[in-house]
Amino acid sequence: MPRSTLTAALLVAAVACGLTAPPALAASSAPVPKVTRAALDPALVAGRGAAVAFDEQEAENAATNGTVIGPDRSAYTLLAEASGRKAVRLAPGQHVEFTLPARANAITVRYSIPDAPGGGGITAPLDVTVNGGRRTSMTLTSQYSWLYNQYPFSNDPGAGLLHPDWWITECACVPAATTPPPVIAKPFRPSHFYDEQRLLLGRTYRAGDRVRLTAPAGRAAEWTVIDLLDSELVGPPKVELRAANVLAFGADPTGRRDSAGAIEQAIAYAKRKRLKVYLPPGTYQVNRHIIVDDVTITGAGSWYTVVKGREVALPEPAPDGSVHTGVGFYGKPAAEGGSRNVHLSGFAIEGDVRERIDTDQVNGIGGAMSDSTIDGLHIRHTKAGMWFDGPMSNLRVTNTIIVDQIADAVNFHTGVTNSSVSNSFIRNSGDDALAMWSEKSTNAGNTFDHNTVQSPVLANGIAVYGGTDNTISGNLVADPVREGSALQVGSRFGAEPFAGRLDITGNTTVRSGTYELNWNIGLGAIWFYALERDIAADIRVTGNDFLDTTYNAIMLVSEWSVKDLYAITNVHFKDLRVDGTGTSVVSARVKGSATFENVDARNVGAVGVNNCGSFGFPATGSEFSLEDRGGNDGGWLAPWLLPNTITCDDRPPVVPPPAPSPW
Repeated sequence: MPRSTLTAALLVAAVACGLTAPPALAASSAPVPKVTRAALDPALVAGRGAAVAFDEQEAENAATNGTVIGPDRSAYTLLAEASGRKAVRLAPGQHVEFTLPARANAITVRYSIPDAPGGGGITAPLDVTVNGGRRTSMTLTSQYSWLYNQYPFSNDPGAGLLHPDWWITECACVPAATTPPPVIAKPFRPSHFYDEQRLLLGRTYRAGDRVRLTAPAGRAAEWTVIDLLDSELVGPPKVELRAANVLAFGADPTGRRDSAGAIEQAIAYAKRKRLKVYLPPGTYQVNRHIIVDDVTITGAGSWYTVVKGREVALPEPAPDGSVHTGVGFYGKPAAEGGSRNVHLSGFAIEGDVRERIDTDQVNGIGGAMSDSTIDGLHIRHTKAGMWFDGPMSNLRVTNTIIVDQIADAVNFHTGVTNSSVSNSFIRNSGDDALAMWSEKSTNAGNTFDHNTVQSPVLANGIAVYGGTDNTISGNLVADPVREGSALQVGSRFGAEPFAGRLDITGNTTVRSGTYELNWNIGLGAIWFYALERDIAADIRVTGNDFLDTTYNAIMLVSEWSVKDLYAITNVHFKDLRVDGTGTSVVSARVKGSATFENVDARNVGAVGVNNCGSFGFPATGSEFSLEDRGGNDGGWLAPWLLPNTITCDDRPPVVPPPAPSPW
């Protein structure tokens, strides 16, 4: 495709992404700062999600002479991937100004700028001033964003279909089997638009001071979209005096020379002397895996100590199929016994992953780590933030931030037991943000507790694929974009069966329930998917809040091809609050049963229960039954719906729900 055609195509993509907005708003005086959590009043999510050190402010609530864009939840748009589904577009010379709600000396800016016409990204400055004082320039980049096409995606906006033999919604056909072949607009399905940058401001500012972000004129970017700003008071660097300091072994804190060998020498020395390894403030270049076992590595804090590397092409594929390596801290493989007693804390990991190659081991943390802890890390631009391949046991991940991933943020894969992720913050994962995947060997006794997940671009906020006696509790999940939703319980991907008990307790979801392109239907905020076997464990969904759900709050579904083979049973819903659904409270598209007790609902867009069962439509009623255990308020579970009245509307009209409010 000629470059001029590509440029025009990218402009078309920008239109699709929500950048043809109304005329710019007039500048206004600085408003009272509006701190939100996942674009909600914090009172609506009190006690849910991670307790973080920063205050989050949405750009659409700040003062600007740019243009507020949104809301829109349609996939492949900048609006859908924005927190709260709104953002601010700046033309060159325009600004958005945030008022600090508390003392701060550091900010994080979530933004998007255009791709290069031929893909690969551009860079552009963003000016930062506080109270109109000294100007600092951040360098924004789109080199880690703007993916296109079908899974596993392309960096080329001009690429043809990666899988012309797949059915696609755009033509409602299989292109390779269609005569004549359909014309598919390019770029096809642009996505993964956002990135974020952190900046230490050099001094501490007071509550009420104004942070202005300006897109300067004469820059490469035709527009800049600002989604939000996090402001934080970062403490001084942590110092470890009794430790193996990597500087003593030749590590370069300027990042100019590779420090992998020096860090490994420090690890070997620390293990002999039973010391910690200390990474002082600085940027350390590491372009391969550091293997860790029976060692403690600590930095000065994730704002001060950065371990950063390039993605490196291997001369030939590794035995595991990897064709690249890159920065990462890896436990030994489980086949070699795994690692134990690994403790990592207080530093950042910055990768250089710009494409998705599923066989590549280019994750921030990997391998097997038992009896280990990971605390206070900041991970970005790796493939998966953390991917653990068991068997392994007793890992604790706490107080960690994982952003801007090509794939998952954390995946407990294959035989991970008695492990947890808690009080951690995840934004802009390229696949499931938090996943327990019991492939080949079951996961058991694990917990994802009080984490915040925002804007997973693909798949689910939190997913459990098989396993025994696991818990999902106290989490906040917001704004999933496509091919998944906030919470999923799935019999798929070759997972071992669910057994024992699965508790999904005290979570809040907001603006979830995406549109499933392949099925041409909307998903639930929580959805159960029986694809490869029955789901029959004791599953308790208790005390959850489903807010502003795009389609239905609860979905139980099976694939059409196996609808007569598999069922979902023994699921118990209790003490739930459903505030706003575009369609129904419950959508049943599978055979089986569930119980409901003290499920309160309001602002329901259609009938309370959309019961299709397994689409056999027998005279005896739906193949899916609901049991009313009392206390179900709001009229959604009317007596005439019980136990199995067929109320099937395959694609019911959607009534956008109102914004959530106090119950």
